[in-house]
Amino acid sequence: MIQPPVSTVSHAIPKLYLLTNDDEFTILYRKLEAALATGLIALLQIRRKHILALPDGESTLYAEALKIVNLAKVYKVAVVINDDISLAAKLGVGVHLGQQDGDISDAKQCLAPNQMIGRTCHGDIELVKEAKNDGVSYAAMGAVFASATKPNANVISRQQLIEGCQQGIEICVIGGLTAENITELAGLPITYVAVVGDIMDLPVHQIAARCQQWQQALNTWNAPTL
Repeated sequence: MIQPPVSTVSHAIPKLYLLTNDDEFTILYRKLEAALATGLIALLQIRRKHILALPDGESTLYAEALKIVNLAKVYKVAVVINDDISLAAKLGVGVHLGQQDGDISDAKQCLAPNQMIGRTCHGDIELVKEAKNDGVSYAAMGAVFASATKPNANVISRQQLIEGCQQGIEICVIGGLTAENITELAGLPITYVAVVGDIMDLPVHQIAARCQQWQQALNTWNAPTL
């Protein structure tokens, strides 16, 4: 196999990108406060699909999201809403869109120019290229490992990640990532590492320490070899 050319360009280490889980809101808020207070979270996604399934789901989600956005502002952490362009616009934050969950053109029309727009691209390099051409902020690739959040998701290869990182767009990795297994991706010029269960499934008093363990793992990332 022909190896890709080695780059001497230095890249920053990946940033922690935290996603909410399905905890009861009072507990969720305390966990988020503990995580954001560490100063180690660069991006936060509000993803509360079970709330939307409730009869008053939209109004409940808005109330929750407003409190989370205000909390994130205190710690100067950027926020994206999962799949809901109109809610993102209402709250003045960014959005993350799955392949069937909204058009990038609609998001760009509705959101302020400085707001982030992410796109799920799985392991499909053509989708990564399309995301770049559409002008999104980052392309999310995964699942890197099997996860409890999406146990049936297809796991992608390191080669797919390498190709994704060569497309000239910021890459986010997601899927079953832990502070221990993330070292298997060391060296790749990844911008965001998306985490749910490995942080959010812990009790409140363990959240800050786990964020610190994540940062320690990322601090050993080293320069990429692409």
